[in-house]
Amino acid sequence: MLKRLIARVTGGEPSPSHKMSYEEARAALETHAHRARHFLAGQSEIEPEILYYLATDQAVEVRRAVAANPSTPQKANQLLARDSDDDVRCELAKKIGRLLPGLDPQESLRVRELAIEVMERLANDSLPRVRAILAEEIKSARDVPAHIVRRLALDLELVVSAPVLEYSPLLSDDDLVEVIAAAQVEGKLSAIARRASVGVAVADAIVASLDVSAVAALLSNPNAQIREDTLDRIIENAAEVEAWHLPVVLRADLSLRAVRRIAGFVASSLIAQLQQRSDLDDETATLLGKRVRERIEVESLGEESGAGEARAAAAVQGAMHDGRLDEEFVLAAVDNGDRRLVACALSCLAKMPKPVIDRILLSQSGKAITALVWRAHLAMRVAVKIQTALAHLPSSKVVLAREGVHFPLSTEEMSWHLRYFGIKD
Repeated sequence: MLKRLIARVTGGEPSPSHKMSYEEARAALETHAHRARHFLAGQSEIEPEILYYLATDQAVEVRRAVAANPSTPQKANQLLARDSDDDVRCELAKKIGRLLPGLDPQESLRVRELAIEVMERLANDSLPRVRAILAEEIKSARDVPAHIVRRLALDLELVVSAPVLEYSPLLSDDDLVEVIAAAQVEGKLSAIARRASVGVAVADAIVASLDVSAVAALLSNPNAQIREDTLDRIIENAAEVEAWHLPVVLRADLSLRAVRRIAGFVASSLIAQLQQRSDLDDETATLLGKRVRERIEVESLGEESGAGEARAAAAVQGAMHDGRLDEEFVLAAVDNGDRRLVACALSCLAKMPKPVIDRILLSQSGKAITALVWRAHLAMRVAVKIQTALAHLPSSKVVLAREGVHFPLSTEEMSWHLRYFGIKD
């Protein structure tokens, strides 16, 4: 027996037909200590009692292997769900999220109940990373308890709630409207707006929120059912919200009246896209041609603003050359209300394209602005200043410093917000 175990621990080929007995495995544990325990913890063909025994092992790496093992009995999983090591619970969350939907229908009711208890505990784990892993694993599952999905959807951490809000088939329209009404986290509505299908009631609730990013995502979703009067309400507010211009122009369900209204405020290039529609009547086509000519005249006058961009870029380059491109430089630009200068400075410091910086500053998302400042290696006080003095966020949306000076978001969450705008780590 010892020779067989040594061969297996050291990489030898085990006999495919041999299943270790409880007595053999227990003896091996006592003889070969840590290496054998770690090896056995990852084996699928081993007595459940041994995996239960190893679930309380003093070595963290052994418990992690047990947590990842799909053959671990649910009683042992219950122990691991309370483990003090974060990575143990993360491994368990990955496994249980895949395991529960695939449980054989013939499994005993008690086994399934125990698995659900483990999932419920992980869904309420104090560590957002554990909850986020679970949410990612079950986001598209149909064979998990709906109440657990709803719990994750209401989570105050976006990295937890976003996957199920965007993908879960278990969330009803009533569930989604409830989330929208109670939303206290930037990005939740955008996740809902990107669902494969968005019903009329959900679309109405998103539009009523006037969340800029969420409405833009809703307009961009060809499977979002937006009533005509709801679309009219968007168009009424769209003139001042450039992020809505392109997606509303691309909506296939625009009425001719809506087309004519949109042509009154979008850029000439977008009016040209409206002209490509096949459902235009002669009156609307003539109006669009007139609007294109008018917009081109206005835009030619606006080209002078390009000089302002060049001035800001030159100022940032000069400050960088002189070693002055720092927090004080950015704060002074914020105090002067110089959005171009702030955006150029952040683009240089964060090594991100300026159009992305502009989108973040206009997003009305305190968390996205905070993540941008973090990426630029500036202090949290700069993030607060930009949110209040430049982006003019309402107090309910401002992300404040932790203990007065520290970034309140985790590195993982800030990276997520940057990825939302297309920036990878």
